[in-house]
Amino acid sequence: MKQFKCQRRVSGQLQTEETVETVTSDMGSLETQTPTESAQKAERKLAMEWRTGKKDINSRVFVNRSLTLENIKCYGFDMDYTLAVYKSPEYESMGFELLRDRLVSIGYPHELLGYTYDPSFPTRGLVYDTKNGNLLKIDSNGNILVCTHGFEYLRGPQIQGYYPNKFIQRDDTERFYILNTLFNLSETYLYACLVDFFTKSTRYKNCEKGFKHGDLFMSHRSMFQDVRDAMDHLHDTGTLKERTLKNLDKYVIKDPRLPDLLSRIKEAAKVFLATNSDFTYTEGIMKYLLDSPHGPKNPKKTWQSYFDLVVVDTKKPLFFAGGTVLRQVDTDTGKLRIGTYTGGLQHGTVYSGGSSDIVCDLLDVRGKDILYVGDHIFGDILKSKKRQGWKTFLVVPELVKELHVWADKNSMFEELRHLDIFLEGLYQHLDSESRECPDISAIHNRIKMVTYGMDLCYGKMGSLFRCGSTKTLFASQLLRYADIYSDSCLNLLNYPFSYLFRAPLVLLPHEAAVDPQTKEQTTSELSTIHIIKPTPIKV
Repeated sequence: MKQFKCQRRVSGQLQTEETVETVTSDMGSLETQTPTESAQKAERKLAMEWRTGKKDINSRVFVNRSLTLENIKCYGFDMDYTLAVYKSPEYESMGFELLRDRLVSIGYPHELLGYTYDPSFPTRGLVYDTKNGNLLKIDSNGNILVCTHGFEYLRGPQIQGYYPNKFIQRDDTERFYILNTLFNLSETYLYACLVDFFTKSTRYKNCEKGFKHGDLFMSHRSMFQDVRDAMDHLHDTGTLKERTLKNLDKYVIKDPRLPDLLSRIKEAAKVFLATNSDFTYTEGIMKYLLDSPHGPKNPKKTWQSYFDLVVVDTKKPLFFAGGTVLRQVDTDTGKLRIGTYTGGLQHGTVYSGGSSDIVCDLLDVRGKDILYVGDHIFGDILKSKKRQGWKTFLVVPELVKELHVWADKNSMFEELRHLDIFLEGLYQHLDSESRECPDISAIHNRIKMVTYGMDLCYGKMGSLFRCGSTKTLFASQLLRYADIYSDSCLNLLNYPFSYLFRAPLVLLPHEAAVDPQTKEQTTSELSTIHIIKPTPIKV
């Protein structure tokens, strides 16, 4: 047994609290571990997590706004990219090939078949300019951070040629289309391929808004519409879903922890599934993920039994507004039963359509009683938060890579921070009477170089969350609308259902500007006049 003391800082002084015991053991030099050694290692890991208050970075749920799981009476889940996680880049490659082949089948040049999906290029949250054919990475205000025309990265003067203020009106949805979902990745790459092909082709003349070949004019807007129509065709005909169901092992990750998660949640609260997918596809996916072999010790458990309510064909985000007619699904045929369903909740029944209000009525829960888990920042998170006041959990699979790069290349961000501090220091002793003008060109160029280097570490279009020290539109939406987020909903397994997700204190710029010594002195003074009284905390 080894003892360690729990300590806390009060008024700048370190105070020792109650002594706690934990089991630790020195590891030998053996490469293999006995069960006892493995248990000891696990105990040491738990002890370390207890000391630091932090779980392993890859198993954590991150917090934007404080949330108490004990107050959650109902958990809602999306299916695609939430419960059903698709393998990347295999799934995106399949989607890209189907889209590309569809365009060729309606008359696009056969040379497009030479393009294959490159997972290092697209990232979520990009904006497609349907007028100029550019892919844009922007911040929450519409300022342009990165701009490409095909696979060509445009520099400052080139960007200003298209956008004089390096700024776009994000609300102009007729012109600017936000590619926010994981389903959009293959589509994003195809836009770049089309512009790249027509720009380089000697048969086509480059024009401001598209490409011309004889009397034929291909506008960027028309190509955008063709790609959207091709995407709709894949969904309407079921081509993408059919290919997925035929190759579930190839395209869908089956995690044995998923049944455990849903079973544990159902012991503590109500659970519902709300997906835009139809019943046939939903059943195929959920059977694969949840149905398990049964025997004498394992009674058969259907996938529907993990949920109190299952709703397919929800048509989100419409689901969070007026919704559609609620109907029952005949689970034997997959067809919808005639008439609008107006009765109470029937366990084991699958419903189609409806709205978030109807779900609340059927489950007898309201707004903040619900934690909704999804991957779509707009269709799942933003609308459920703004229109219904639900608590929100955003699934961001890209976090695995983002955290790895952030940990590995954090020195580059530190350099950016030091460059900012140095830049601020140049003006420290200057005021409105000063006639000096410090030469900051070298520092400015270095900031650009470091920012570009950081972006390349994440991929060709950079990080999902930032460009240098500037947050992207996606990051701003995540901070604003997602109460909590993680790379997988399975990370909920690492927390008790009474857990308080406590948001970290974020200082405003004027608060962060206060000198730490001044803050300690102020706290100490307050303590002496008994406004703040240090109280021992028993652990």
